[in-house]
Amino acid sequence: MAALSIERKNIILEKLNREKKVVVSALAREFSVSEETIRRDLEKLEKEGFAIKSYGGAILNEDNDSEMPFKLRQQNNKSGKKKIAQLVAELINDGDHIFVDPSSTGVSVIKACEGKSNLTILTNSVEILLQLSDRDDCDVISTGGALVPGYLALVGPQCIQAIESFHADVAIVSCKGIDLAKGVTDSNQMLSQVKQKMLGSASKKVLAVDNSKFDKVAFSKICSINDFDVVVTDEQPSAQWIEYFKEQGVSLLYPDSN
Repeated sequence: MAALSIERKNIILEKLNREKKVVVSALAREFSVSEETIRRDLEKLEKEGFAIKSYGGAILNEDNDSEMPFKLRQQNNKSGKKKIAQLVAELINDGDHIFVDPSSTGVSVIKACEGKSNLTILTNSVEILLQLSDRDDCDVISTGGALVPGYLALVGPQCIQAIESFHADVAIVSCKGIDLAKGVTDSNQMLSQVKQKMLGSASKKVLAVDNSKFDKVAFSKICSINDFDVVVTDEQPSAQWIEYFKEQGVSLLYPDSN
């Protein structure tokens, strides 16, 4: 199997993300390259924070602050994202103006809102813009801005300025980590800034976060947990979290929570 270096590395990362570990000898046979070439690929993935090299291969770095490429994130916990999206869609009314961030969960939310009418969607997600490109039942506004490679996201001053010029009924954002002490965090400072602006320009603030992000802390703080009106997740959190949300006056939604 012939593949360019970057293509090979991305395929290895996809396998690592799916299987949690890879073996040098097996990868060398699969790609018809030397084991030394595969070791160099794994070294690059380790430097980028995705892998931890081990004897004869590597394992997935579950605690990394680096963001997986969008296409890989989209494959993670599909069923959980679908559950979250269905609950978030119930918070959106016909005719609403909504901000949606460039998370893979945000893409699921847009799909779950297909039955809604007259929505106005403002987003910095290239994937969401593509998803909505052939729909004529909603208005779609791009923030513009600079493209972040791998994220399919737009950021920067132009993006921020666009968000500040609108007010939305609902802002829907996701995150890399949510922690009782550190609040809501993400892996990229520029993306955190965009999410902050979306939250600051919306009446209702919704955090859509799957269960794997609880008790995790990433590099860049987005905001405090009580800055949100609603937290939507795919599984019932621990009793400590449930009590915390109640104390902070934050509504909590998860399947069968009603």
